[in-house]
Amino acid sequence: MKIGLFFGSFNPIHIGHLIIANYMATQTDLDKVWLVVSPHNPLKPRASLARDYDRLHLVRLGIGDNPRLEASSVEFGLPRPSYTVDTLAYLWDKYPDRNFALIMGGDNLATLHLWKNYEVLLKHCDIYVYRRPSADVGHWAQHPRVRICPAPLLDISSTYIRECLRKGRSVRYLVPDAVREYLESSNLYR
Repeated sequence: MKIGLFFGSFNPIHIGHLIIANYMATQTDLDKVWLVVSPHNPLKPRASLARDYDRLHLVRLGIGDNPRLEASSVEFGLPRPSYTVDTLAYLWDKYPDRNFALIMGGDNLATLHLWKNYEVLLKHCDIYVYRRPSADVGHWAQHPRVRICPAPLLDISSTYIRECLRKGRSVRYLVPDAVREYLESSNLYR
C-alpha cells in the first residue's frame, strides 16, 4: 500500500487542504492520504497554534466519511519540534510493509534543502508536489523522486480563517460544514 503523508499544522483545516488531499488520493497512484497533524513545525512559530487534539479533531471532522483520507496523530508522541525525516524513520519501523510518499507545496519543495537530512527523504521517498503560484521549484522539478501534480488550488489560508473567526466573520464555504459548526460553537481562534 502506498500512503501519501500530507503534513501540516491544519490550524484549522480548510477546503484547500481537503481538495489537495483528495486529489492526491484519487488522481495519483497513492492508495491513501494521511493528513498528519504536526504539533510544531520547526519553521513556524508555535504561539498561534490551537491545541494539538483540537486540530486533530477538526481534521477528522473535515475528512468526514472519505475512506481514502485519514487523520494522523503520529507526531504527537515523537520528540519536538517535529522533523519529517524522524517521523518517517518511526513509520518505516512501525509499518515495514507500507510505502510512504510525501505531499508538499512547491513553496516547501523550494526550501527542501533546509530540512533536516533532506537527502534521506529524496533517497527513500517519492515527493508529490502541488504548485504554488509564487514558488519556483527550480531544479527540484527534474529530480527523479519529485512528481509535480496539477492539483487544483484555492488562494485560502488558515491564517485568513483565524482572522475571520477573531473578527466574528463567516467562514462558510472556506471550511467543511462540520468544521464550521464546531468552530462556531467553540472558543477556538477567538
